[in-house]
Amino acid sequence: MSFPATSLTDHLRASALLFALYVGFTCISVPSYAQTTKAIELKSSQGNVVPASSDQKIVSIGGSLTEIAYALGKQGNVVAVDTSSVFPEKALKEKPNVGYMRALSAEGILALDPTLILAEEGAGPPETTDLLQEASIPFVTVPSRYDAQGIVNKITMVGQALQAEEQANKLAEKVTNELDLVASKISGLKLDEKKKVLFLFSMRGSRLMVSGSNTQASAVIEMAGAENAMASFEGFKPVSNEAVLAANPDVILMMSRAGAPMPKEGKVFSHPALSETKAAKTSSLIVMPGMYLLGFGPRTARAIADLADHLYPDQNLASKTIFSEASN
Repeated sequence: MSFPATSLTDHLRASALLFALYVGFTCISVPSYAQTTKAIELKSSQGNVVPASSDQKIVSIGGSLTEIAYALGKQGNVVAVDTSSVFPEKALKEKPNVGYMRALSAEGILALDPTLILAEEGAGPPETTDLLQEASIPFVTVPSRYDAQGIVNKITMVGQALQAEEQANKLAEKVTNELDLVASKISGLKLDEKKKVLFLFSMRGSRLMVSGSNTQASAVIEMAGAENAMASFEGFKPVSNEAVLAANPDVILMMSRAGAPMPKEGKVFSHPALSETKAAKTSSLIVMPGMYLLGFGPRTARAIADLADHLYPDQNLASKTIFSEASN
């Protein structure tokens, strides 16, 4: 089963970006759904407090940050976005694209005359950020935490930067309520055993790149009520056929990449190791858009519910109706 991919023309950059997003971060926290909307002092990497201003001209580097800015109704303050800003789709259509978040050009960003650069953790390279700091443009790095509080912190920081604290508090409350409700629904599932899920990042010939523990993929699998089949190592790594056979996953989870062909069951399960798994025997392949699944932004609760619904279709989770409950 698959979800529609988001359109984007430059699939080479998108693929590189997604790899950086999914491989570059290794810090993960146990999910905690208690809402905290306490103000976060917005400081640049130069150590200076960044004053909130309705006139901010912000370069948004990171798909979840751009999504938050649009959700707050402050897209007018965003003067440019990066390649990962695929939602809403109009972001990349109506804003200049500064490119891949780990290969930013100082010249291109300076030409936009921004007053603030707001970037997800991992943006660079360092020589570019150094040049931007020398130009006295505040460069604020938003930490990546793969739990509910991390999402709330992102919303709070973007709201402060855009002088939209009231809207940010409302969005944080809405997102927290959704995450709480999804967590409650999933914890109430009557399962004989949790599904073992292998997140397959890529297939290059016979070489499989998969997710271990301490990744966005591992976090979202666990939040959806399943187990990471490859939790014995950290990060994203190529694995042997023997390791895949030993893990014997119930489900293969993949992401669709904008501009690239959608993964197909026939190709995936023709791999010598994958063909012998429980997943192959039940044709259990789930494909979801990468930023939706792993972005850890305002739509994460919905992504978790969608994933759980497809992992456990007999449980009647009814992900499409959960969010009407959260809004009541």
